[in-house]
Amino acid sequence: MSDANLPRHSVSVSGIVLRADGCILAIKRADDGRWVPPGGVLELDETPYEGVVREVLEETGVKVAPERLTGVYKNMKLGVVSLAILCRPVDGEPQTSDEAVSVAWLRPAEAIEAMPEARAIRVTDALSEGGPFVRAHDGTSLL
Repeated sequence: MSDANLPRHSVSVSGIVLRADGCILAIKRADDGRWVPPGGVLELDETPYEGVVREVLEETGVKVAPERLTGVYKNMKLGVVSLAILCRPVDGEPQTSDEAVSVAWLRPAEAIEAMPEARAIRVTDALSEGGPFVRAHDGTSLL
């Protein structure tokens, strides 16, 4: 198989932003209306921690400090691997963006209830002992 025919994966980052009061930063996506942790595709020239800082800031206006990798998640339908990174907010107030029609600080139970299972598990895993966790999903549900 030539290099041109090899499967390609996209790598994304998800910021699980935990405020001192225990609330989690969540966005309502502009494209599909689902509540998810902020994040997006990692650029070729940035580390996962640099990418999560950039993505959370672009989508929410909140600057974060990454703390640790909490999980690796693969969307088996799309071939997207997402790295979930626990972060703490350091500056900025939540604001909407082209990608986020709403931005909110939610209690963990609210975030988990509002998000599709494949995204909610990233919050659950980030708040759990152990990890990083490794999971597969179809874009909505765990497999």
